[in-house]
Amino acid sequence: MPLKKLSEADFAVLRGPLESGRQSPNSLAFTLVLCVIFQPLLFFLVYVVAADSSNFPFINNIYYIHLIITISLVVLSAIFSIKTLYKKYQKIQYLLVILGSQNIGGISFYLMALFFIGQNVDSESSLLTLAYITLLFGLLNFVVTCMRFYILLKSGAYRKESKRDKLRSKLELDIKSYMPIIITASIGLVFVLQFLVRTFGLADIETTIMMIFCFSLFYTMLFVLPEQLVILYCKYRFESFNFNKNGKLKPMDRERA
Repeated sequence: MPLKKLSEADFAVLRGPLESGRQSPNSLAFTLVLCVIFQPLLFFLVYVVAADSSNFPFINNIYYIHLIITISLVVLSAIFSIKTLYKKYQKIQYLLVILGSQNIGGISFYLMALFFIGQNVDSESSLLTLAYITLLFGLLNFVVTCMRFYILLKSGAYRKESKRDKLRSKLELDIKSYMPIIITASIGLVFVLQFLVRTFGLADIETTIMMIFCFSLFYTMLFVLPEQLVILYCKYRFESFNFNKNGKLKPMDRERA
């Protein structure tokens, strides 16, 4: 695995959310509570509102699979929001936060967009083509983001250095490294919208705005997924990405010395 070639120092900047407390076990427990609330709510909106009278194929199969996933995540989120458990199983807690957030912001809104379109379209083949196209661009977005992330890690962009080097790295991150993702996502979104308008006649402003919002959120969640997975990887590989019994972040190896 390429990441094994990298040292603990190469991931140091990723400890930022942990050091600030935004991703401490207590904060993640609150996030899991929100997941317990919002996952059933989004599920209701997807299948009672969006899927109503929708002609999208395999809705029943999608419904049962998504139902099992959502119920499982809600139950596990409730369990690992309990202090005695999440302090002991921090890695599982973080994994559940990833899965819950992706289910809410990614999967649910993506399915909502497809089902809403299916309310006005009878052609199952066209709807499946739309699903394949949007998933393809989602996969491209994820792959490009992963490649960018690995290149930055390998080049030392996530090492803790001087303030000047940090500023320079941040500027490079904002201007250069995000360009491939921005270009890929923009092309994908434009292509999807053109497909919607030409194939389904969805040209009214309200529908277009809703589709842009749903698909953009789906692609955004895929964009942040690699960083979430890398932090989860670091929690398994390095003790410094976990908290001690007193709720304090454990130091890095060089900080212990």
